[in-house]
Amino acid sequence: MKILVSVDIEGVAGVAGPEETRAGNPEHERARRLMTAEASAAVAGALAGGATEVLVADAHGDFRNLLPDALHPAARAVRGKPRALGMMAGVDTGCAAAFLVGWHAKARTHGNLAHTINSFAFARVLVNGDEVGEAALYGGLAGECGVPIALLTGDDVFVAETRAWLPDAAAVVVKDALGHRSAASLAPAAACEAIAAGAREAMRRIPALAPLRFPAPLVVGVDATGPALADLFALLPFVRRVDATAIEFDAGSMTDAVRVLNALSAMSAALR
Repeated sequence: MKILVSVDIEGVAGVAGPEETRAGNPEHERARRLMTAEASAAVAGALAGGATEVLVADAHGDFRNLLPDALHPAARAVRGKPRALGMMAGVDTGCAAAFLVGWHAKARTHGNLAHTINSFAFARVLVNGDEVGEAALYGGLAGECGVPIALLTGDDVFVAETRAWLPDAAAVVVKDALGHRSAASLAPAAACEAIAAGAREAMRRIPALAPLRFPAPLVVGVDATGPALADLFALLPFVRRVDATAIEFDAGSMTDAVRVLNALSAMSAALR
């Protein structure tokens, strides 16, 4: 049984501020060690629960945060970008389930370091009128591959938000959000122990889990963080301008929607 572990950094225990998520400073070096430890804990729990193969996808920033030499030796790591399936790279290779480790709440919520894909560019993202975060977007992408989400780990706001989309997944709260840049966190060792136990429980639940599916076609809306970004996004011929800061586009699948959103995110670098 093959499991994909997609690991982000904002929802990792002990991480609270933006500097810890940005490459090139000592705080990020510490945070990436914590991220790698939580990924390894999820791998260990999956193997203890019956997994025969575990693929770990680095899902933060430039996708080059995990420390390969510190990762659980039984895992294979997917690092680097661009890649078509983004944070869920590898989900289309015969996985029985996916785990979301260290993930965060959507933009405009009280979650620790909450955002949706790109905090510089996107104030919020909507699919068929419903505001969504990264877990719903990528959970829907995994669902198109027939893969359910079996484990959620991160802060309390992330878990509560994502339960609306994935009510039957196992969940581990490793910290309570006190604000956008503050949290009350478990000690890293305690968080890893809880994640390993959560991963074992997630393995037990897999046979009863249903993949998350969004009915196509999709209308995807983006509220940009400013008019100049909406100007930029509207240069694409398939993008419709809604108002000064909002755009929308049609997508035949969640996979296509995520690919366009990631392309818009990359475009936004032109205005930084």
